[in-house]
Amino acid sequence: MSNVAKEPGPQGEESPITQSPPDEKKKREYKDFGHDEEKPTHANVDMSLIELKAEDLYDKEKVDLETIVIDDVFKLLQCDENGLDTQEAERRIELFGPNKLEQEEQNAFLQFLSFMWNPLSWVMEGAALVAIVLSNGDGQPPDWEDFIGIVLLLFINSAIGFYEERNAGNAVKALMDSLAPKAKVKRNGTWSEIESAGLVPGDMISFKIGDIVPADCRLTEAINVSIDQAALTGESLPQSKKLGDQCFSGSTCKQGEAEGVVISTGANTFFGRAASLVGQDDDTTGHLQKILAQIGSFCLVSIGIFVIAEILVLYAGFRYTYRRGLNNILVLLIGGIPIAMPTVLSVTLAVGAQQLAKHKAIVTRITAIEELAGVTILCSDKTGTLTTNKLTIDRATIRTYGPFSADDVMLLAAYASRTENQDAIDSAVVQALGDVSRARAGIKLLDFKPFNPVDKRTEITYREESSGKLKRVTKGMTGIIIELCTRNKSEELENRLEADVEEFATRGLRALAVAYEEVDGDEHESEGNGFELIGLLAIFDPPREDTKQTIDDALALGVKVKMVTGDQLAIAKETGRRLGLGDHMYPAKVLKDGPAPGGKHLSLDEMILDADGFAGVFPEHKYEIVKRLQGLGHLCAMTGDGANDAPALSRANVGIAVEGATDAARGAADIVLTEPGLSTIVHAIRGSRIIFQRMRNYSIYACAVTIRIVVCFAILAFAFKFDFPPFMVLIIALLNDGTIMTLSVDRVLPSSTPDSWDLAEIFSYAVAYGIYLTASTVALVTIILKTSFFYDKFGVTFNGNIYPAGSNDYQLHMIVYLQVAIISQALIFVTRSHGFFFMERPSFALMAAFCIAQLVSSIIAAYANFGFTQIQAISGAWIGIVWVWNIIWFAPLDWIKFAMKATVIKRLREKHAQAQAAQAEQAISGVPITRTQSRAASIHESMYSNRVSFIRRAARKVGFGSKITMKPEELQRFSSIQAARTGATLARNPSRTAAA
Repeated sequence: MSNVAKEPGPQGEESPITQSPPDEKKKREYKDFGHDEEKPTHANVDMSLIELKAEDLYDKEKVDLETIVIDDVFKLLQCDENGLDTQEAERRIELFGPNKLEQEEQNAFLQFLSFMWNPLSWVMEGAALVAIVLSNGDGQPPDWEDFIGIVLLLFINSAIGFYEERNAGNAVKALMDSLAPKAKVKRNGTWSEIESAGLVPGDMISFKIGDIVPADCRLTEAINVSIDQAALTGESLPQSKKLGDQCFSGSTCKQGEAEGVVISTGANTFFGRAASLVGQDDDTTGHLQKILAQIGSFCLVSIGIFVIAEILVLYAGFRYTYRRGLNNILVLLIGGIPIAMPTVLSVTLAVGAQQLAKHKAIVTRITAIEELAGVTILCSDKTGTLTTNKLTIDRATIRTYGPFSADDVMLLAAYASRTENQDAIDSAVVQALGDVSRARAGIKLLDFKPFNPVDKRTEITYREESSGKLKRVTKGMTGIIIELCTRNKSEELENRLEADVEEFATRGLRALAVAYEEVDGDEHESEGNGFELIGLLAIFDPPREDTKQTIDDALALGVKVKMVTGDQLAIAKETGRRLGLGDHMYPAKVLKDGPAPGGKHLSLDEMILDADGFAGVFPEHKYEIVKRLQGLGHLCAMTGDGANDAPALSRANVGIAVEGATDAARGAADIVLTEPGLSTIVHAIRGSRIIFQRMRNYSIYACAVTIRIVVCFAILAFAFKFDFPPFMVLIIALLNDGTIMTLSVDRVLPSSTPDSWDLAEIFSYAVAYGIYLTASTVALVTIILKTSFFYDKFGVTFNGNIYPAGSNDYQLHMIVYLQVAIISQALIFVTRSHGFFFMERPSFALMAAFCIAQLVSSIIAAYANFGFTQIQAISGAWIGIVWVWNIIWFAPLDWIKFAMKATVIKRLREKHAQAQAAQAEQAISGVPITRTQSRAASIHESMYSNRVSFIRRAARKVGFGSKITMKPEELQRFSSIQAARTGATLARNPSRTAAA
């Protein structure tokens, strides 16, 4: 009995299983169910002239929206049971649009240009204007070479970023196209299959068991129809539907066959309205863009300080001419700006998205990858994610009350189950036999009564072939079955049954009672000798085989998993215990009422943070949980599958639509899983942390190079009046960018804790590396200008001279170019490793790109004599000296890294830990904590906002005020409103057949 699990819990009235046995209550519910029908009414208006307005929709004097008859629906929609003709369907497509949620197509040209629309690119664009417009001075022409080089650099970066993002976008589009549902529709009097996007109001559609309802419709024919509306109502078991009832787009037919008339399509469906609650505001920006803005600001401020310093020193102090000073400023602008940063990060994310797709995780907002790496709390659905979403009979817990064994009870229960067109419970019972053929072996079926919401049980009458006797078995809701058991019903039996049901309930199991009687006579309609209660089955939804290990893996990665389920508290607790999540779970009402007075939690925020999960939640509860966790400074991921989950998925830092999710949920989510289970999410977290490490490595490198360029060339200008040619900085930037792009596929190890952008740490490393590399260049130039060391030791000269012809000797420019190009690029091997650089092998792509770039740099140094810029080729001996010089200076870089870790970085981390402890103390004391925005909205940060939204996210209203879960009568009212609105549109645009 200890190896059983919980189950997702049927919550609807039609469930044949129960947890509480008060008979009177069950009877009252039974009566209520049968007495809520009203006689159908007609629209009390001239149907040929009707043109309803919004204010008319609830006017029962015209149309009683709850009970309008199906005939009036046909009149409103100007159609009949033969369906529309092709011409009319095409006209209505123009009128109502396709039956799908709108997706805004991204203009490819604007998408390409958008890569040049951020502050870093603006500086480069400004530098290009400086080169072409402001460089007309001192009798010299505009600096065409630098202008063309800068523009080329911008276009190369934009092209690479555009290509990768477009590829990622196309991958998502292909996924969505593959998920496009089909619909069986009657056109021109004949049935055919089309894409559901082609449906229009007035179409006649047909669906059967296993089909997804393609559009909101009213049923014109229903044969034993059962519809799973869990995505709308959260109910575990399907709803029975009859003639005239409404079915909603995205729900699934679990039993029977039906035909219906489409009353609403696309954005006007119930799911379409729900989707309007989700999406992202146009002026918002993600977590990564916020970080990118701060890194960009660091680089811009660093450049700005030294540009101002150069203006003051070079013009005011040295009295430089206009053009000479401008060239020095261009060097800082071109070399200091990490122009490739937006592109490198975009490419890294896009390549990462393709890698995650191999783990069946389709990324629809690529910046969500970075946020997933930092997720500290994962709020997971139970049903279908933690569990199999497949009801199972626990044979070890079967209770028997008569002469029958547990195996006998199991077999008789299988007799009383359908073997075709099964519902969830019948399927579970039959599958529990192992060999499903045993469910009909040795008996001859005479009569079968399937489950219905009124009787709440199934019943079979059969002839036993071995004895020829007629027998009858029934199974169903405990309270109903015990009332039928006239043979062995007693106070003692009822007490025992009640105790067993309560025990099942406390363990998160559902009870299904089985009774048996023998039939007198040879007619299957004959009376029996009275039912006898023979057994009680325990039904549960078992955990997925990999769930416990996956949760352990998530905990090892520092991610706390909280269960958020619409199921009952007892089931949630049992599931939590079995999976190692813990059983500190609370009903959703605590989110409204707060913690109990005198309890261990002083505030609701503390309770939410401490809880292992919540049960009985509605969509707005999920939304509230996410909002409060974010308010406590956590990055939060939320899973969901239904339209009612969409607001919470949109609110979460990372919204994850699980396998089989509705279009509305997929549209709101950042990541769409195409494989069931939680393991895919943990794979995605691990993959996102690898991607994060690549981005962090690049960020340290980019900031270090900025410091290295601006400080180095400013000091050289101040100390030696050294005027480095701007074009050579462009060459360095171009070769750097080509190499750094390969970081997107670099081999790195994921961290074992949630990642976060500690910018103080990144900037500290960058300053240390940048100043050290600056020293390497300044030392080289000083030795060359002030000593004859290299001539004395190696015999190298400058065009035959021991010393260069001044501080702006063309060959000295080339030596500085080569030294800066080599050691700056080599820095990436230090920033990408945690220990010694040679202990962590880089990817082949990165190593090959580095070697090619250095070969090109060395060839340029040996042979380039560009007439338009101030350089001259140097000898092979000088190239060798520069390489040896760089190797000598490169070796201590790892020790600088270790020294930083032991001093500055250690202090920064201690300070950060103290701040976190103070924040936790504030939470416990009930002091309000400033909410950490997951999507910042400042103007500056939005400059870096993600350019591409791969799935159109409809305008979001953050304050989710009303439930999407609705009562059946409200759903019926909604469907009548849809029919009336569609009819009004058609009345204003009559068809030619109607006009005739």
